[in-house]
Amino acid sequence: MRLISLFLICVSFGFGQKKLKPKSTRILFVFDASKSMKTEYNGITRIEGAKKLFYKFIDSLSKDKTYQFALRVYGQTVKYPPGDCKDSKLIVPFMPNNINLIKQKVSEAKPTGITPIEHSLTEAANDFKENGTNNIVIIITDGIEECGGDPCKARQKLTEKGIHFKPFIIGIGLSIEQIKTFECVGDFYDIENTSTLSDISNIIQQQLLNKTSSQVNLLDHKTQPSETNVNLTFYDVEKKEYKYNYIHTLNYQNNPDTLYLENEPTYKVIANTIPPSESKEIKLSIGKHTVIPIDAPQGFLKISRNQGVYNFNEKVKCIIRKSNEMNTINIQPINTTEKYIIGNYDLEILTLPRILFNFNTIEPTKTKVITIPSAGLLQVKCIEAGDGSILLKRENNLEWVCNLGTQTIQSFYLQPGNYIGVWRAKALKGSIYSIEKKFTITSDTQTTIEFYK
Repeated sequence: MRLISLFLICVSFGFGQKKLKPKSTRILFVFDASKSMKTEYNGITRIEGAKKLFYKFIDSLSKDKTYQFALRVYGQTVKYPPGDCKDSKLIVPFMPNNINLIKQKVSEAKPTGITPIEHSLTEAANDFKENGTNNIVIIITDGIEECGGDPCKARQKLTEKGIHFKPFIIGIGLSIEQIKTFECVGDFYDIENTSTLSDISNIIQQQLLNKTSSQVNLLDHKTQPSETNVNLTFYDVEKKEYKYNYIHTLNYQNNPDTLYLENEPTYKVIANTIPPSESKEIKLSIGKHTVIPIDAPQGFLKISRNQGVYNFNEKVKCIIRKSNEMNTINIQPINTTEKYIIGNYDLEILTLPRILFNFNTIEPTKTKVITIPSAGLLQVKCIEAGDGSILLKRENNLEWVCNLGTQTIQSFYLQPGNYIGVWRAKALKGSIYSIEKKFTITSDTQTTIEFYK
């Protein structure tokens, strides 16, 4: 048995950070006039039953004078077979005082063509010309997609255009298998249930007055929601893709900002702290406010270095890792301050030679300061191309720092200390021709060494 279904698609109503002027509400009816609507049901044709249901709906909803309505009809232009899968047209656009015109056009509808649900849903997105409105789409149909389309995909297309919706499916005699085919579209209601009309009307009002909302509480070390100014990424758990990106903020009352989100997906929220923190999986409740807590206590790390009176200091960066772990979690430039989740960290500062600071503790709200000395400038002069190295002398050991290039004049920024330079001309094919130079580097001072045959 074919079925009469009504899809009520309610839109996600935008995002806000403070109280704004209420949005207007626009309701688009998409009416099925396909040939299958000629089939009888309970002594009348399906289209007559759909018309009666439609009149009840629009009469009920039009009592709210803040609503505006429009009408799109599909399947009434090209006779089936063969029908036309593009047969969907906006008959009455949004405008004031058009209720009687919409009723007239519905009364004139005669079942003729085919049922292109996906195409009609996708086209419906273009019927809302004005931004900043609460957009609702109601589709009255016998429910079977006949053009190979997928209403679930059409729903995603509407979402991508900023029209998010939560459907209600009202049908007759659906089997369990048939109901399952609509799980991705919305919730099922029986058309014979006398409370269905009032239930759906009340839900529209509830969602307009009590929008589905949430807030992300970034908890500090005292479990207070004081952490902020962090990028938040909302992931759809089932689709394994991100839905939203925001920069967390505290509102004018110094509370976490309220977000109005689509209530359908199950979310996981990643707070892009350093390193990232994440929430548990969260399912929002329609018309309710949901708090999403994330543990994110943070402190500060400042890496400091004097600029040097002769401006010898190169632009150095620092690799940050969690203590005793090899994964790099951040690369922080010298003379900057960055926030990190509290804990212990190892630092590798990319000077010459590299400087290691292990097991540095970041404490809540405090700033850990790491200070390194200013560099000195080494100038190396060679009379011809050669090979060589610079080594740091640590007590009786030599530690390789870097290799010399083949240029005859080279410059290096080195940390203060005692060094040895070793060089051999390329033209001399004996190790005995290696030349060794000892030198000392002092902060903010230039040192020159010369290698000759």
